[in-house]
Amino acid sequence: MKQQEFFSSRWALIIASIGIAVGTGNIWRFSRIVAQNGGGSFLIPWVIFLLIWSVPLLIAEFAIGKSARMGPVGAIAKTAGRKFGWMGAYIVFVSAAIMFYYSVVTGWCIRYFFSAASGNLFSTSEHLAYWNEFTSGYQPLLFHIAAMVLVALVVYRGITKGVEKVTRFLVPSLLFILLLLFIRAVTLPDAFEGIKYFFTPDLNVILDYKVWLNALTQNAWDTGAGWGLILTYAIYMKKSEDISLNAALIGFGNNTISILAGITIFSTVFALSSVDAMQQVSQSGPANTGLTFIYLPLLFSKISESNLVNTIFASLFFLALFFAAFTSLISMV
Repeated sequence: MKQQEFFSSRWALIIASIGIAVGTGNIWRFSRIVAQNGGGSFLIPWVIFLLIWSVPLLIAEFAIGKSARMGPVGAIAKTAGRKFGWMGAYIVFVSAAIMFYYSVVTGWCIRYFFSAASGNLFSTSEHLAYWNEFTSGYQPLLFHIAAMVLVALVVYRGITKGVEKVTRFLVPSLLFILLLLFIRAVTLPDAFEGIKYFFTPDLNVILDYKVWLNALTQNAWDTGAGWGLILTYAIYMKKSEDISLNAALIGFGNNTISILAGITIFSTVFALSSVDAMQQVSQSGPANTGLTFIYLPLLFSKISESNLVNTIFASLFFLALFFAAFTSLISMV
């Protein structure tokens, strides 16, 4: 049976694939991992693993998907032999398991965007209590359902009318919002201290094997390499497209956005934190949620003396977080 649908252009495929790679891990997890692993010291192995781990895996996924024109199970079975089809099934299982969690996080992002936009987020200074109240009720379930319904509608419309059309809007919008937040963050007083920490390596820390392990883990998490998602999108790429170039553009595009988000968060935290900035980035609250949903709302309330300005920037941040989560979730469904 002849395949009927393809991405309309290389850039449509790349934008959609960057949508896979750029998720909440680039914005909330990346900054926390950098803070826990020596700032600039972490960036060195992180870039190395991009080159020797993530990009090669992306190339492999593109090659297998483009050649087999099947999902992970069928593609692995066709490429490596039927007895290895279980490997594709395992990839699908892992990605589905991540999707169950990721869809919940997407719902959180929707909820906090509306809270920020309405000004309700700044109605209290007790953001830990605000978070606990939200997560202990029924609202997470409702917003989770909302996220899944939205994603289902996109996937139902297919590649060109659904996935491509939505990612063409959301991914550039995400980048534009991050640039706005970046400009505001780096112009805050003492923002340079955060930037300096972010890029200054400590040679003693680089020798710690845990830093390298965390750098590998972060690469695997934030590029989506090896999840079977790129393989699935590759089914719909045209035969004439350059696999290696696509993989390189996606990998470096993803890491560039991570750096942009990292500078934004470190600048904001160092500029506005009244306590130990590193403690807040690396340990605030329950892991990733502490920084994103508990501590950053407090910082956004201090960006300026204007409540309207603070509301706008907080809304933009959570809107960007939602866009990042949603474009990744589309590929998992």
